[in-house]
Amino acid sequence: MTILCVRFQLPPMYEAALPRLLGMLEEFTPVVQALPPDGALADLRGAERYFGRSAVELASVIRVRALALYGVDCVIGAGPGPMLARMALRDARPGATCAVPGDPEGIARFLAGKPVAALPGVGAATARTLCEYGLDTLGRVAAAPLSTLQRLVGAKTGRELREKARGVDRGRVVPNGVSRSLAAERPFGRDELDPDRHRRALLSAAEELGSRLRALDKVCRTLTLTVRYADRSATTRSRTLAEPTAHSAALTRAGYGMYEALGLQRARVRALALRAEGLGPAEQAAHQLTFDPVDEKVRRIEEVADRARAKFGPRAVMPGSLAA
Repeated sequence: MTILCVRFQLPPMYEAALPRLLGMLEEFTPVVQALPPDGALADLRGAERYFGRSAVELASVIRVRALALYGVDCVIGAGPGPMLARMALRDARPGATCAVPGDPEGIARFLAGKPVAALPGVGAATARTLCEYGLDTLGRVAAAPLSTLQRLVGAKTGRELREKARGVDRGRVVPNGVSRSLAAERPFGRDELDPDRHRRALLSAAEELGSRLRALDKVCRTLTLTVRYADRSATTRSRTLAEPTAHSAALTRAGYGMYEALGLQRARVRALALRAEGLGPAEQAAHQLTFDPVDEKVRRIEEVADRARAKFGPRAVMPGSLAA
């Protein structure tokens, strides 16, 4: 168990504390990968030898330091690899680290009864296809013939799915930072059930991100949606955009698409957040030319709105649905 997946229980609108918390993790190991808006992966292989403690013991020290120095509790999952550590995090609770055993038999026991949708990278469509053929748990997927899986989901996907279901974790922790991203979060005053209010919050967040990106002359390549629920759990989805953009309409469409794909039904949502990742200079980004006059008009209006916001404040111009 050399990899930790840590999720800091940050209050809404307190994401600015994440870089400092990452710095605290780097006191144990330089191999830290940020998972915005509130998480990180840490590879403790060197730290275990240096400190003479196991990853689970170091996780307890990390939790105490986060509470003592920043007043932030955290939930931690530990495993032999990043995929297993992420899955362990889902079963973890504050104050206790959930650890996946390092031996093959222990890994098999941990995965056997879990639904196929719990495996990172398995979307709703793939899970539905597998369940239709009785492959509803990872144990059954691991036991299925490779040829069967490949007929159902394709050659490459079937091979990767079988490996992951058997606990083969080829991922690695890639050190990075949070400076190449921008985030906008919209917490609700009370747990919100109304999908229309969810969509308004996404529209507001996308408008803010687009405005901030254009002010910095940046474009983003990836958009990430985080939905926080009343029970403090969260769902995160990412989408690579067709082209790097700072266009608010494109960000809004991507945000709506990820939200609709979740299929939330009467979910009690506490907050929604959008994060623009993979930032790059706007002048180096390619833009697909279009003969659509509406698109060109919208972009010209966007430029005028940006100038108005710069002069009169961020709420000087906004979509009509947000003005109420």
